[in-house]
Amino acid sequence: MLAFGAEFAAPAGYLNTPSIGVPPAPVADAVERAVRRWRGGQDTPGGFDDVVTRSRQGFARLAGVPAERVAIGASVSQLVACVAAGLRPGARVLTAGREFTSVTFPFAQRGEVTEVPLDDLHRQVAGHDLVAVSLVQSADGAILDAAALRAASEAAGVPVLIDVTQAAGWLPLDVAWADWIVCAGYKWLFSPRGCAWLAVHPRAHERTRPVAANWYAGDDPWSTVYGMPLRLAADARAFDLSPVWLAHTGAAEALDYLGKLDLAAVRDHNVALADTLRTELGQPPQGSAIVALEADAARIAETGVVASVRDGRVRVGFHLYNGPDDVKRVLRAFG
Repeated sequence: MLAFGAEFAAPAGYLNTPSIGVPPAPVADAVERAVRRWRGGQDTPGGFDDVVTRSRQGFARLAGVPAERVAIGASVSQLVACVAAGLRPGARVLTAGREFTSVTFPFAQRGEVTEVPLDDLHRQVAGHDLVAVSLVQSADGAILDAAALRAASEAAGVPVLIDVTQAAGWLPLDVAWADWIVCAGYKWLFSPRGCAWLAVHPRAHERTRPVAANWYAGDDPWSTVYGMPLRLAADARAFDLSPVWLAHTGAAEALDYLGKLDLAAVRDHNVALADTLRTELGQPPQGSAIVALEADAARIAETGVVASVRDGRVRVGFHLYNGPDDVKRVLRAFG
């Protein structure tokens, strides 16, 4: 199918983007070409530098920050660990109730993590050492009041980490003020699993620790392959993980594509479908691309809908390749 100027092979009823996004054809084609080169012994490590640079720049554009603030990694938890390592032992971290554990577990290793209702988060900031929360909640699509959190954190002098994994790619981002922005690419960003990014605000650089320091994080990666002393990059590349090449090959193409889209139009498309479903089921609109349903997962699957079960509910997500027929498929499960 053609959607937003790209061909997608997503099957009818595919509503599982919050778990795994389906790539547009140029992304899949780029990865397939890379696999053929690999299979034929035609690659060199330096040959992937361009796609890593493009993926870093592409995420920086989405996040609204300069590329030199962005570190690359393989997963959200690995990058969050760089932030957690900078906390004092026993530090107090505030988060939302039922937050995705890749955001919270790294901090639980270092200190005390307190969960409060998402809507109450900004009222509880004072007295904590850090706030860590997702912009869009994985389990049910609830959206953080980022403006209220910013005001509260600035008033209390408490740094903030925001995970945009379930937001970037469909929701225009306005979180460049946060101390750290983290994201995985394999959901709404159409990228292969194995690429993630961490944007580090300059004021937070000294509080971030390169827990996986490696040659690629060096000031000049191709001259920091051997020998001491430690010589890491002066910018956010100091927190880089050596890249998963095929993942960044796809991410470079995906982020180039997303960078040409009007994300407000993407949001409107996705939210219209999701809120139509909620309205038809007697639920108030939420303004999110993700909907959590009290439903029988087997019955949902029988209608041809591909979804996930998260936190005891069936979770569906609407993206570029979805349309009104997908809403109707879900509704058939409810009779």
